[in-house]
Amino acid sequence: MSLILGIESSCDETAAAVVRDGYQVLSSCVASQIAKHAVHGGVVPELAAREHLVALNPVVEGALREAGVTMKEIGAIAVTQGPGLIPALLVGLSFAKGLAMGNGKPLIGVNHFIAHIYGAFLDEAHGVLENPATYPLLALVVSGGHTSLMLIERDGKARQLGCTIDDAAGEALDKGAKLLGLGYPGGPIMQKTAEGGDPHKYEFPRPLTGGAGKPLAPENLYNFSFSGIKTALLYHVKHHAGADGKLPAELLRDTVASYQEAVVDVLTRKTLLAAKNFGAKTIVVAGGVACNSVLRERFEALTPKHVQLRLAARKYCTDNAAMVGGLGWHYHRKQAYSPLNIDSFARLPQITQVPFLGE
Repeated sequence: MSLILGIESSCDETAAAVVRDGYQVLSSCVASQIAKHAVHGGVVPELAAREHLVALNPVVEGALREAGVTMKEIGAIAVTQGPGLIPALLVGLSFAKGLAMGNGKPLIGVNHFIAHIYGAFLDEAHGVLENPATYPLLALVVSGGHTSLMLIERDGKARQLGCTIDDAAGEALDKGAKLLGLGYPGGPIMQKTAEGGDPHKYEFPRPLTGGAGKPLAPENLYNFSFSGIKTALLYHVKHHAGADGKLPAELLRDTVASYQEAVVDVLTRKTLLAAKNFGAKTIVVAGGVACNSVLRERFEALTPKHVQLRLAARKYCTDNAAMVGGLGWHYHRKQAYSPLNIDSFARLPQITQVPFLGE
């Protein structure tokens, strides 16, 4: 039995978790900073870093206490190395280094993006990820910082099929909410506001889908673009707003429902096209936007019966340390540890192999 302590600080959540043998989550503690950043309409990196400094120690202590274990029983410390906000990442990484050095524990730097994919398999029995029938696996990681499609083969070889060329889907929802004066974070507020609205009332653009009579370049077949939809929303508001600059309540519901529908339509359409073209046996949908009920329902309705659909549990969609600790276990069992001088990274590097498969 191996226990891994996971630590996450890539953005605005300070998180720690204890995971047994890669899949069994014994504890998962998260300290959210939403209230701190809401007044600014978005995440302020320097503020996030300061809040991590305050929250990390109590969150880690809480995770150990909830799991009923001590540091002496921990086999290794896994920490998010990137991608993410550098000021925020540095706090968590520095804390983990100190904890590892002070307790004589090995350190494991974890890729946040791959951890999101892995999070869809937490609380499972061993064997699903190791089963050849699971592959090829197509993962859509969709959040405020990512909108990417990754194909993973049964030998662990991986490649990114496409990504956003401008804004991430979550960013489009956040900025759309800000433009409409709905508040932060935008995703949950947009979903709530859209309830009862007509998603087909207004036609927002679906960039890079080959619509509007424009041929789609082959290199953009699996890429995404969400900057144009925000511009369309801006002009829509200017055209329909009242004297106070705001949309009337009914019009607002239809607008948000239609805007959300455009985002969901593009995400599902591109993912299902890639799944068909590459013969995917499994589709994974993960990341913060995967909490969206409309997106989840659309995938459930449209995914072919012969394809296994794995929607990450909502508690593992948003940033958490359980996915970090779980993924870290796979490094631990191979004794593939990180040196104490590892650095954080802001952008997603090229990924050619996932750690939960292969040697």
